[in-house]
Amino acid sequence: MSAVPLRNNKLAATDIRSVTVLGATGSIGDSTMDLLRASPERYRVEALTANSNVEALAKLAKEFSARFVAIADGSRLADLKAALAGTATECGAGESAVIEAGARPADWVMAAVSGAAGLKPALAAVDRGAHVALANKECLVCAGDFFMQRAAKAGACILPADSEHNALFQALASGNRDELVRVIITASGGPFRTWKPADIEQATLEQALKHPNWSMGQKITIDSASMMNKGLEVIEASYLFALTPDEIDVLVHPQSIIHGMVEFSDRSVMAQLGSPDMRTPIAHCLGWPDRIKGPAAKLDLAKIGQLTFEAPDFERFPGLRLAFDSLRTGKGATTVYNAANEVAVAAFIAGKIRFGAIARLVEATLEDWVRGGNQGPMTSADDAISVDHVARNKAAALLPQIALKAS
Repeated sequence: MSAVPLRNNKLAATDIRSVTVLGATGSIGDSTMDLLRASPERYRVEALTANSNVEALAKLAKEFSARFVAIADGSRLADLKAALAGTATECGAGESAVIEAGARPADWVMAAVSGAAGLKPALAAVDRGAHVALANKECLVCAGDFFMQRAAKAGACILPADSEHNALFQALASGNRDELVRVIITASGGPFRTWKPADIEQATLEQALKHPNWSMGQKITIDSASMMNKGLEVIEASYLFALTPDEIDVLVHPQSIIHGMVEFSDRSVMAQLGSPDMRTPIAHCLGWPDRIKGPAAKLDLAKIGQLTFEAPDFERFPGLRLAFDSLRTGKGATTVYNAANEVAVAAFIAGKIRFGAIARLVEATLEDWVRGGNQGPMTSADDAISVDHVARNKAAALLPQIALKAS
């Protein structure tokens, strides 16, 4: 837990914080750039990265006078250089350039590159002791143990940028670790919260993409519909805050106003509330240890009227149960859980499997992994990426029989 900081002295009002945004053109990147745009006197942009969107990356580089930009698609370097001709911005392309962006001397780094590709750039920032706002789930789900160990060793501050983990981070400041009883991660329940399991099985892509509260990318919206996303958050919380599975609960809260709660030994429960807007947790990370002005809507509880809660239903959402199972199994199982889920979601989007088969493919892949005796400690990014690769191949191989069973 030492890499997750407690509040310290405020920054001087005259301090300018240098910032790098890994994944600047994605949804988290957009929210981060929006906040930077609102406070140009407080922040200077060191580096920006994108996957393949040269035009958007170049536009941001010019607007914020970024010192360095990297495009993950190695074939787009010439296009990027052409788009930035006449500027002082340095350019790079490919994996090594994105890693270089993380290694550049920025005080604060937003780690928002999605997938396993985000691990090495985030570690580059961690290893030099930066403040790292973590929005990449794979850093913890695939490599939680050694990621947090590396952060503690380097003196890096890991700031949770996901709304649920940021809520826990804020609530945990109300007590000491030895006073903690449990943390409670809230979940909206997604579009299928009240559906019968048989109906969820047959849900269409269009139905899965209709999230009641949040506007997110396609993959994470489907994960929310299956509650796999909540399972990933359980795993993240375990590594981020050094919690056992028994110290983590999930509570369905359809209004998405309370984002996380912490119960202490005196039975006090501290909660963080806010309108559903990702700019709120990002603003908390960006300003930490201070608070900056955020653009999210003011919370009007009287207008909302009521907040309701339900226990999660593991029959409707078996993916959530599998997350706890993989966390207890350890030794790479959480990496397998994430990789198999990504294969399953891609197959669902492509129309190869039904919605209900997503969790079945993840479960079959985990069982195959355990039977194969492949579990072992992971001590490097390459270890985690290797397990991720093997798990994807296993899930792809199991896909036809899972699809057949569901037909």
